[in-house]
Amino acid sequence: MRAVDLIEKKRNKEELSKEEISFLLNEYLKGNVPDYQMSSFLMATYFNDMTASELLEFTMIMRDSGDTVKFDDVNKFLVDKHSTGGVGDKVTVVLAPILSALGMGTTKLSGKGLGHTGGTIDKFEAIEGFKFSNTREEVVSIANKTGIGLMGYSDKIVPLDKKLYSLRDVTGTVPSIPLIASSIMSKKLAIQSDVIILDVKVGDGAFMKDISHAKELAKRMIEIGKGAGRQVKVVLSNMDEPLGFAIGNANEIVEAIETLKGNGPEDLKEVVYTIALLALKAKGEIKDLSEGKTRIDEVINNRTALEKLSQFITESGGNGNLVNDYTLLPQSKEVMEVFSEKEGYISKIKAEEIGKAAMIIGAGRATKEDVIDHAVGIKILKKVGDKVNKNEKIAEIYYNDSKNVENSKNMILDAYVILEEKVEKQKAILEIIE
Repeated sequence: MRAVDLIEKKRNKEELSKEEISFLLNEYLKGNVPDYQMSSFLMATYFNDMTASELLEFTMIMRDSGDTVKFDDVNKFLVDKHSTGGVGDKVTVVLAPILSALGMGTTKLSGKGLGHTGGTIDKFEAIEGFKFSNTREEVVSIANKTGIGLMGYSDKIVPLDKKLYSLRDVTGTVPSIPLIASSIMSKKLAIQSDVIILDVKVGDGAFMKDISHAKELAKRMIEIGKGAGRQVKVVLSNMDEPLGFAIGNANEIVEAIETLKGNGPEDLKEVVYTIALLALKAKGEIKDLSEGKTRIDEVINNRTALEKLSQFITESGGNGNLVNDYTLLPQSKEVMEVFSEKEGYISKIKAEEIGKAAMIIGAGRATKEDVIDHAVGIKILKKVGDKVNKNEKIAEIYYNDSKNVENSKNMILDAYVILEEKVEKQKAILEIIE
């Protein structure tokens, strides 16, 4: 078997057998297939797609390229929630304690942010002393105590994905739907769970800019899950404006805690509740998503979910009392106010532009080597559909270094699209696909 023959088959839109896919990927991982040949195969895939059986085999070989994590000793219904990344996306910080309070467990790999999207690890690392679990033993111990099992990505889990992603990044093949689906699902299938719930962000601040591509990605990931014998549900959520009001790591921890106190923004609450209800349905505790809302309200109103977050922070090396004392989080030295230059109704807030405005003041990374300043960020004070007057405050920038703050302000002003006609508020959940 030769790599060039398999490249030609894919180029000619012929289906590859399991053995052929296995040969290509395993030989590439061993270093016997060079980058230039794999690049050629990836580009052929970009143009010619994969069949369902090709994609399942491709994903399973990626999963099996490294360690898999089992949670046999965690006696809970396990939920693995994954977001494709957005601006102001602090859903995991709110959701995991709620699921725990509802008697379920969260088991997931969390990532660091790159570019305009923020990572869950970065948010928790804003907490002094907080350390993510690096071993299965650590994550199982904390999951058994708190119901929250989050761990960082390891080079030992799906190493083939890391190798392929680096290649996709420099060969123009990142946007390929089968390659995105296999990348996400290989990591999901490497971790034991009873249900995988995928939050696919759609819109300006998301990787998927339009709903048709997002639906196609959802369909392919559900297909992979079924082939692997796993239950997969997908939420398509709106990223045409930032989620909630807070962007930046310490800022987002505060907003997440406020949401667990019942004071959260409506759009964030809608996404969190929808995913929690899907988990209850997957567990078999409710038949319809309209049934379980009062149960979620209850664990927020009686502070059970908040207590779970506090406990998780303590078990992970942080000070759990920060749920009542936000001064324990890093604070920025300076605040710049941003005022609207016109009057009207907000029709759009370009989420990607807001994310970049936060990134250039230190809240995110332009490259993997960049160091994040956890104290800095942006708070938007108006959302789509709101009326705004000229010279009314629309945002605040929290910063420590003034170098890029004027640029950040101009990017925020550019992100706000203000029209004369009244605009309807946006729905946070666009569609649920099961």
